[in-house]
Amino acid sequence: MAEILTTPQELKDALAAGAYPDGGPVRILDVRWRLDKPDGRDDYRAGHIPGAVYVDLDHELASHGEPQEGRHPLPAREEFEASARRWGIRRGDTVVVYDNLKNLSSARAWWLLRFFGVADVRLLDGSLRAWTSAGYGLATGDEAPSEGGDVVLTEGTLPTLDLDTVADFASTRLLLDARASERYRGDVEPIDPRAGHIPGAVNAPTTDNVDGDGRFLPEGALRARFTALGGAVGTPVGVYCGSGVTAAHEAVALSLAGFEPVLYPGSWSQWSNHPERAVATGAEPG
Repeated sequence: MAEILTTPQELKDALAAGAYPDGGPVRILDVRWRLDKPDGRDDYRAGHIPGAVYVDLDHELASHGEPQEGRHPLPAREEFEASARRWGIRRGDTVVVYDNLKNLSSARAWWLLRFFGVADVRLLDGSLRAWTSAGYGLATGDEAPSEGGDVVLTEGTLPTLDLDTVADFASTRLLLDARASERYRGDVEPIDPRAGHIPGAVNAPTTDNVDGDGRFLPEGALRARFTALGGAVGTPVGVYCGSGVTAAHEAVALSLAGFEPVLYPGSWSQWSNHPERAVATGAEPG
């Protein structure tokens, strides 16, 4: 597996050299997105890593259909390839992604690019805060790639779960719910039509995978966490969240720890829109 994380110093050196020593030319993507502010373009324009291109998560990292498909279904390969070329991604590039919120949204770009066959995609560990804390400057306004992309993507290469397979997975393997505990328990549900979790799923908030600065915990600490939840190194572990965004962040943590993440892209937003599917509430898997 290619490197998963990169540091601000490594990124700065790669930009100065024109490429990573163990990778290719650098393409940087800025993926600002929050539930309460899905369009992060104004934050991007106010200050971003020089050379970074803005990525619209809602419209470029997802498709849109009926509620029964979930809030962020996976985009079609050809649509995502067109987006990747607009971002300037070329064959052999090393793509670095970041956001301004502990990589909770940029992990979606990391996972999708790898899903569609881009070999070298890295998260800026600590996200934008780590870059500015290191004393590195920001650019303002909009940026366009210096040349068009020519990347050729493949059909999905990473394992996934769907509405018909996730329940069976939960009954035989470890399925993690990466949402906050209050949503998992069903105490609150601010967006989706029903509260609770998929029966059999174990709660593992992905925010617990990073420290106070937004950097991922050491490999050993992550491995201990997922092992305590019932996982075994080298075995598949399913993961979902509200709409398939922060589940990708948990997939990063699982990969760092040596597990094999299997993402359920539809996540709770799809499951809860199917009234024939059972719902569990409370702190136990059910």
